[in-house]
This record gives sequence, structure tokens and C-alpha cells, in this order.
Amino acid sequence: MSMRTLKIFLGLLGAVAAGLGAASAEVTTKAPFAIIMDYETGAVLFEKDADTPTHPSSMSKLMTSAIVFERLKSGQLKLTDEFPVSEKAWRMQGSKMWTRVDTKIPLDALLNGIIVQSGNDACIVVAEGIAGSEEAFADLMTKKAREWGLANSTFANSTGWPDENHKMSTRDLALLARKIIKDFPEYYSRYAQKEFTWEKIRQPNRNPLLYSFKGADGLKTGHTEAAGYGLVGSAEIDGQRRIIVVNGLASEKERAAEAERLMRIAFNDFTKRTLFQAGAIAGDAMVFAGKSPSVPLVVGEPISMIISRADAASMTAKVIYEGPVEAPIEKGQQIGVLRITQGSSEAREFPLFAGEAVKAVGPLGRIGLAAKTLLGKPQAAAEAAAPE
Repeated sequence: MSMRTLKIFLGLLGAVAAGLGAASAEVTTKAPFAIIMDYETGAVLFEKDADTPTHPSSMSKLMTSAIVFERLKSGQLKLTDEFPVSEKAWRMQGSKMWTRVDTKIPLDALLNGIIVQSGNDACIVVAEGIAGSEEAFADLMTKKAREWGLANSTFANSTGWPDENHKMSTRDLALLARKIIKDFPEYYSRYAQKEFTWEKIRQPNRNPLLYSFKGADGLKTGHTEAAGYGLVGSAEIDGQRRIIVVNGLASEKERAAEAERLMRIAFNDFTKRTLFQAGAIAGDAMVFAGKSPSVPLVVGEPISMIISRADAASMTAKVIYEGPVEAPIEKGQQIGVLRITQGSSEAREFPLFAGEAVKAVGPLGRIGLAAKTLLGKPQAAAEAAAPE
């Protein structure tokens, strides 16, 4: 037996490319750090220095709110719980909810203060209320980052205040955004709020996508001198959702323009296509000592992929299996894999199964096969007819 590789359904891939229209230019961005992610699959559609830990500024408040969401979902906290405002929280500078020292604030309002107003004071109130101190809460944030698979995130505070020990990568920010949307849908709508008023001070949400991009509903901006301007954004159009992250931009105006441009690219240059329905035949495998010379190979589940316009024409698909496959073969038996490659993206593989049973030939049939082999007539002549 040997490894068999068959190129398949080139016509289908060509139809996909034609259906997407003209190929777009390769994605570029002014942001030093960026990523575009498909929400449903987690597939990375574009990335630029996405694993470098960098200053996340207020985008790190996504972790602060995610920890609160987790405790609300588990019942450890309630939105009506009231947390006291310490002098440390009251004196905190930067963006503020405008809390007053020695008062108590419901968690419901504090969440809006964190998410909409980006209140550093609100973050500290929550951190102290949950962990006893901001330092202990920062340790909890780092612990949760490891638990949630955020490999390049380390926290020194609850706010994103500049600290050399407080870093996140853009990939981690995208993964965290995806977790929030997926695991805490009952709280995610708060990120779409365009304003919140506390102490008679009305503040708008700083996320420019909420005002400029139809379908945008989150998540968080950030800015410090060390970090530059950054944004974690998400939008949903026609049932498809994308997540983008940019960081290190030079101005608020540049952040708004670049975030909107990348979000538009995320939808216009990439689209989801179903390549195979469940049970569809992807190819055939040669059979040895069987009553049929080949067996159809079918996919078990629908195969859908996010297709890039730029890479659609270069897509390839191959059936790979060890063959010829010796009979008997049971229907549903895994025979090989379907490997699909798109541009420079990592190839994806999907299992392929026997679409029907193939019985083995009897003793006389095996004698005939042996005779053909001795006469130099390989049984696996079907290979010549296989698609190239």
C-alpha cells in the first residue's frame, strides 16, 4: 500500500472563485498590530504581528468585564449587588465614571461605567469588590487569561493603566472578544450602548464603529501614550460576524478610519461558502481484492469555509488515502482525508468515509488477481482513470 493523492472538484473551486468576482488586493493596514477573525469558526482571515504582547490600554477592560460576566452567570454575583467606592478608586485619573468616595454603586451601573464610559474608577471599584484589592484582581485576570487560552496576556491592573508588566497581544484580544460574544450573550448588548449617564454626567461610547458601520455592536477602544490608539470591534451582517483588532495607531481619526476600513474588508473580501453538503461524494478510492474496483468517498458533515476573494482562484483540494484499500470495506469506514488549501493559509483537513460497503472477492477471485499480477496486469487499473 502507498499514499494516494487525487486532485478533485476543480470545477467546483473554479465556480466558487467566479462567484466571488474579481480578486482583491492583499490586505494591508497602517496599524502595527492587527487581526481579522471570523467569529463562527475562529479562523484568522488576516493578521499583522498578532502575537506580540503590547500595551492594550483600556481594551484590557474586556477582561475586567468578562470576569464579572462569568461570576454573574455562575450566580456568584448579581446585578443588584452594591460595591463601595474607595478613596483609591475615587482618586483614579484618566477616563472616569465619576464615582463618589464612600458611596455604594450597583454592579449594573458599574458595568455600564466600565463598558460605555471606560471608567478607570469603576474598574477599581469592581476589582476591590471581587478580589479585595486591585493587585489581587490583576492576578485573577492573568490566571483567567491562561485558563481561557490567552497565551500572551499578563495583567498588572484592572484598567489598562500603563505598566510594563501589563500586556496583551491582538490575537488574545480577538479571542477574548469571541469568548465574550459566545459565552455571555445576555450581557454582550451592553457594548452596543451609545451613551451612559451617571451623576448627571452623560458620556458617549468612544467606539467609532457604532456610529459609522452598519451591524457594528462592540466592543472597546483604548488609548495611552505608550500604546497609541487601539480598538476591538465586532459586527454582524446577514448572519456572519467578524471581529477586528487594531493597536498602535497614531490618532483617534486614524483609528476610526482604519477600523472601519478593515471591518469593511472583513465582510467584502471574505465570505462563507459551503463546498460540500453532508454525504456528498468527494472522490473515489481504489480497492484491492474487492468485488468493486473502487469505493466512493463521502464527507460526514457539511464542509464550509471562509473564502478569500484574493485566494479563491488558487484553492486546491485533494483526496489523500493509503491505498489501494483492501476489501472488505464497511460503509462509513474512514478511508482518508480531504485536504483543502487556500493561498498561504494553513491547509485544513476533513475526514472521508466509505460511501458504500465493498465485499471481498472469494478464493477464486484472489487466484485470478494473483495470476494478473504474475502476468504484469495490476488489479488497480482504475488508477489511470482517476482525476489528476
